[in-house]
Amino acid sequence: MTVRTRLRALFVSSFAGALALLVSASPAHAQPAPAQPAYPSKPVRLVIPFGAGGITDVAGRLIGQHLGEELKQSVIIDNKAGAGGAIAAQAVAQAQPDGYTLLLGTVGTQVVNKMLYTKLNYDPAAFVPVSLVSNSPYVLAVNGIDGIAGVNDLAGLVRYAKAHPGQLNFGSAGNGSSPHLALELFKLATKTDIVHVPFKSGAEAVNAVMGGQVQIVIDAIPVIQPQAKSGRLKMLAIAANHRNAAVPELPTSTEQGLPDFQIGSWNAIVAPAGTSPAQIEILNQALARALKRPAVVARLAELGIEPMTTGTPAYLAHVKSETAKWSKVIKAAGTRLD
Repeated sequence: MTVRTRLRALFVSSFAGALALLVSASPAHAQPAPAQPAYPSKPVRLVIPFGAGGITDVAGRLIGQHLGEELKQSVIIDNKAGAGGAIAAQAVAQAQPDGYTLLLGTVGTQVVNKMLYTKLNYDPAAFVPVSLVSNSPYVLAVNGIDGIAGVNDLAGLVRYAKAHPGQLNFGSAGNGSSPHLALELFKLATKTDIVHVPFKSGAEAVNAVMGGQVQIVIDAIPVIQPQAKSGRLKMLAIAANHRNAAVPELPTSTEQGLPDFQIGSWNAIVAPAGTSPAQIEILNQALARALKRPAVVARLAELGIEPMTTGTPAYLAHVKSETAKWSKVIKAAGTRLD
């Protein structure tokens, strides 16, 4: 082999080696990352912090069904009752932030639990908000048969309470429950002395009023209205600034001179901290479409439940307002749960 031939072979060999090294180092030669399935690609779990049958459960199941249809995936309802919603909230806070576990938050889980419990095993502010969902305004009622002498509206109730301090009792679903705090708000707004009697559930409190054990109760429209229609309860006001289509004849607290006495059972959907903004946006848009469905609008109206403004800004503003309101009420009432 001539010198020229050997040099040509060496050049070809070196060039081929350099080319192979360049190709092996090229990104184009790297294995592509596996494509992520479009969200959602499996059922979504919606954790409800109370047992089946209550107003929160009813609203959650209705909205969950139609949210699932918009997402083209099943929304599985998971009731986790206990500790004012703290058990459910803690479970969701510790779940994987993958968009497949959501919490139907309440005023308890998102606002007041942090004021009622010294130690709370989750941070309400750490959840990623999807949106507000619904609000069921509360109705204040008294016994419809024996009643309270001369009491037919809020002004009459206030007059009687002030003339008989400490002699009226109100029943609630338990210490720290929304109905309990609602009457504490009423007492604060009217400067009246009314005694709280806690029960194990809202149904027990309603039965206690009808049976004469206590004189006052406040709860959501679907809880109070059936007993009012039978004459066993007398509705005095809806604790809101506008009338409700389910009880259009019932004056509001604002109409009756108590604009600060407003409360309802409101719900919001939130996700664990770290959930992808893209997934939150998909959920938000699907929820907004679900709440506009005629079937949803009609059923909510029938129950006296009002859809709320969707989106993160509305949620944050609402929670800020609720925090300011209930911190004053809880401080005045001295309510603690531990």
